[in-house]
Amino acid sequence: MQDESTLVHRDYAGNRTFEEVVTSFEAVVGPADKKTFQSAVDDHSSPDAFIKQMQAIKGSSDFMLFLKVDHGAWLPRVGLEGKAILYTIGNPLIAQTMLRHSIEAALNVPVRVLVYEDPKTRRGHIAYDLPSSLMSRLKKAEITAAARLLDDKMAALAMHCIGSKG
Repeated sequence: MQDESTLVHRDYAGNRTFEEVVTSFEAVVGPADKKTFQSAVDDHSSPDAFIKQMQAIKGSSDFMLFLKVDHGAWLPRVGLEGKAILYTIGNPLIAQTMLRHSIEAALNVPVRVLVYEDPKTRRGHIAYDLPSSLMSRLKKAEITAAARLLDDKMAALAMHCIGSKG
């Protein structure tokens, strides 16, 4: 099967440097603690216990870090320059609001976020694909509604990190 949908891409830039945006981002996204996360997954005591563990490891943004790829670290090795870090962030408690309606929603949660530096302005940017646009291909109102709440959380995170009040 093949289908098409319209992707909406967001790119936020403020007056902060790349380093300032990265610092702000990493301060509000829960740390990448794979051992603690896996321990919560492996603990089959109760759904309430899992929820409490997820609440404990999420950051103030409601997100936790699953993966960090520093593209800027390897670019010079192939003769390129640039500052860019790709993050995969999410929260199982947010994801389940979509996955309960279709497991296919798992293709787009957790969310990928790129923090990068514009080489001309030296400003830090935050870019991502709007979750609701990614989920729209599933054509399920319940998933779209939940994804729009995720859109709002992502926008709030981006605005905070670039230093804008909206």
